[in-house]
Amino acid sequence: MLTRRLLVLSLDAVSTEDVDILSTLPNFKSLLHIGSLIRQVESVYPTLTYPAHATIITGYSPIHHGIINNTRLEPNHLNSDWFWYHKAIQVPTLFDLAYAKGLSTCSILWPVTARGPITYNLPEIFPTKSWHHQLIMSGFAGSLTYQLDLQKRFGHIRQGTSQPALDDFVLSCMKHTLLHYKPEVMFVHMTDVDTTRHYTGHDSNESMHALVRHDKRLGKIIATLKEANLYEETTFIILGDHAQLPVHSQIRLNKILVDEGLMQVDSKGRITKYDAISKSCDGSCYIYLRDHSNKTCLEKVQTLLTRLLNDTNSPIERIFTREEVIKLGADSSCSFMVEAKKGYYFIDTTSGEFIETIDVTKVRSVPHHILSSHGYLPTKPNYTTFLLATGPGIKENHIVQQGSLLNHAPTFAHLLGLSLKNIDGHIEWSILKENEVNL
Repeated sequence: MLTRRLLVLSLDAVSTEDVDILSTLPNFKSLLHIGSLIRQVESVYPTLTYPAHATIITGYSPIHHGIINNTRLEPNHLNSDWFWYHKAIQVPTLFDLAYAKGLSTCSILWPVTARGPITYNLPEIFPTKSWHHQLIMSGFAGSLTYQLDLQKRFGHIRQGTSQPALDDFVLSCMKHTLLHYKPEVMFVHMTDVDTTRHYTGHDSNESMHALVRHDKRLGKIIATLKEANLYEETTFIILGDHAQLPVHSQIRLNKILVDEGLMQVDSKGRITKYDAISKSCDGSCYIYLRDHSNKTCLEKVQTLLTRLLNDTNSPIERIFTREEVIKLGADSSCSFMVEAKKGYYFIDTTSGEFIETIDVTKVRSVPHHILSSHGYLPTKPNYTTFLLATGPGIKENHIVQQGSLLNHAPTFAHLLGLSLKNIDGHIEWSILKENEVNL
């Protein structure tokens, strides 16, 4: 055990390239001098928030932990539920290990934690169906008394999922929790940069302002740790989950499947029957067959995808077979996976043009219209994220060039004196103090 307390802060969609900007800002800069930075952290495939965050707390790739997308495959619904619930993770998590050891834990909007073994749990969960209600969903998915107290104190700050209000709400909840509950293990998820980039563009002025807001939040977190007398004994980790890339057009593979007679829809565009279906991961997408053993259907879909790939103006970069998908660590139950070219992303809707150029004026008013996206292969150029660690057990003023998201969980476990076994990642010894005395 190298630390008494662990605090992990995820800054969604903050990338390696952003580190150069953050390193000029006062609070991030101050942490760089006393901690270890892994500059280029490779994410998992698909590079989406929920698969990535499940990897961060398990050390497994999506094929093994089971969170293979943000959203579930629900052909009969226009809006799919997300992988909200902790039980969907098919392997042990850091929360499970901490609970078994008797450590107090906290999760604030960390993905895939609903109904998890967490002492203070404010889960990330939100309505997708007309019969869903936010307060009821949250209440039954997390720590009811804890959530009611936070809602009473800070609910006025929040404006749904709008940013920067949502992260300001998260910050207030985080500060209150550190001061009054002092959890030994705390995981917090902030999405300001991710949301802002989606709606205003990867390199917009608004996105740069979001990075500045994150730095100001870091300063307030540090001040709160000191006020609570927790600063010296807390290992503080700031990390990203994936990067983003600019986009200009969306792809509707399901539209092609309808045209080819592989899918049937009703007048509202809802899928009523399918032999093959496309499930978006934004920059990539899965192709599932209703019956994978149907060789005729498999060959028909493969021929169709190959034709689309070879088209002169194709928005598709690569097609992966099921065997290749397994090697990449994505969902083994798909039949194919399709990777978009830079500038393109997939959506699940069945009506409209196969390729649609984004209308900048409709980004916030029309569903699925965004200006920056993720979900692509993690090996794409300039598409890595980062990790910055400070505190007990961590080397000071140290930089490592390469890392992997798979290595975060075993490293965190080691810091806490816990052990994740037979995982896909390994302990990142390069950032740990070699002769640290056990606490």
